[in-house]
Amino acid sequence: MARIIVVTSGKGGVGKTTTSAAIAMGLAKRGHKTAVIDFDVGLRNLDLIMGCERRVVYDLVNVINNEATLNQALIKDKRCDQLYILPASQTRDKDALSTEGVGKILEGLSKDFKYIVCDSPAGIERGATLAMYFADDAFVVTNPEVSSVRDSDRMLGILSSKSRRAEKGEEPIKEYLLLSRYSPDRVKLGEMLSVEDVQEILSLHLLGVIPESKSVLNASNSGTPVILDEQSDAGQAYADIVARYLGEDKPHRFIEEEKKGLFGKLFGGK
Repeated sequence: MARIIVVTSGKGGVGKTTTSAAIAMGLAKRGHKTAVIDFDVGLRNLDLIMGCERRVVYDLVNVINNEATLNQALIKDKRCDQLYILPASQTRDKDALSTEGVGKILEGLSKDFKYIVCDSPAGIERGATLAMYFADDAFVVTNPEVSSVRDSDRMLGILSSKSRRAEKGEEPIKEYLLLSRYSPDRVKLGEMLSVEDVQEILSLHLLGVIPESKSVLNASNSGTPVILDEQSDAGQAYADIVARYLGEDKPHRFIEEEKKGLFGKLFGGK
């Protein structure tokens, strides 16, 4: 059976789709057959970040409405033959999603895939609650700011009470914290919450810290998951996150302020 991962947050703009694309690609690159699903009906950004927007013919809602099969809607990634994308619909309403329909899709995917990554829209709209409902693991993405952390705390309440696992009295969803757009320099200046501050509020297992990085925007604009940019700090951070999720012992990076050498101290570089 597949392991279903939901990538969620309380507010928009924290990096959920970037994270979904990176995590799915990272798992697939390690040889695990992985599907990533865009639950953001009406907006649809995952296909852009994955660089397959021109190849979308059928989408999630088409499959739910029996207008296409899963095989017809799944898009095979050109860079990794273990990765498939199921895009959201841009033209349908969020109410087009149903618990039964999503359940059938996940059941169908579970027969062939090891991991299913669900890219959830922000907040508690229908797409978000359905993405969370079937999850085994939740990657809670938050920025180091009070409003983002507070909204994520609200999502934890929903994860623990409104999931299929909660309804059936099964083992709870495993929750992991991903802290995005982190800058140790700004933490030092008091402009951001520290890792410790966020963990104290949310009490979650820290899976990784993704530093504030131009490489994320560059990767998104080029339709490439940032994890494939192995030279970038964000790409390395996502690779570490995938490794930790798979049980490897990786020390946390990008949390401490970068030490400047003599040249940096003299000329203000890093």
